[in-house]
Amino acid sequence: MARRGAPEINAGSMADIAFLLLIFFLVTTTMNVDTGITRILPPLPKNKNEKVDVKERNVLKVLINSHDLMLVNGKPATVKELPDRIIDFMSIHPNNPAYPQVREKFIPALGRKVLMTKGLISLKNDRGTSYKMYIKVQDAIAKAFNEMKDQAAMKYYGLKYDQLLDPEKKKVINELVPIRVSEAEPENVGGGR
Repeated sequence: MARRGAPEINAGSMADIAFLLLIFFLVTTTMNVDTGITRILPPLPKNKNEKVDVKERNVLKVLINSHDLMLVNGKPATVKELPDRIIDFMSIHPNNPAYPQVREKFIPALGRKVLMTKGLISLKNDRGTSYKMYIKVQDAIAKAFNEMKDQAAMKYYGLKYDQLLDPEKKKVINELVPIRVSEAEPENVGGGR
């Protein structure tokens, strides 16, 4: 008896199947997207010639030099202590000239006026500042504002900010604790690297 050869497999359709599987996985796979650093920029002034008057006492100046050393209002500071410095500065201290001015604002959802700070964080770094230090400072600023939001949420709703399920309540807390950060263009101020 003669031995029969194995039948050949048509490989032309295999390429089509592989291509369809590749397309299927590309379409159904989710991709992680970096969202970057979230900041709400202030609106552009309606009149470009309009002078914005910001009182010195309302600004907490954070400076980072090319050696990754930080000054907060002219005094040396570390990234670790920055959130506490921001929280203290942005807290309400009525009639204390060492802290920002306060203003009253009516919050309809609360049905009353509340005191709010006019404080602002001004961040400026040298062109030689390392990216790692820049991100650490950004994280410290975000940590401070998140903690202030938690404090406000606990005060008014008895829950931390992340635990609030009602978007209207989150909106109230965001109105009470606006993220007021001004970031200047980097300069060569620390001698460079």
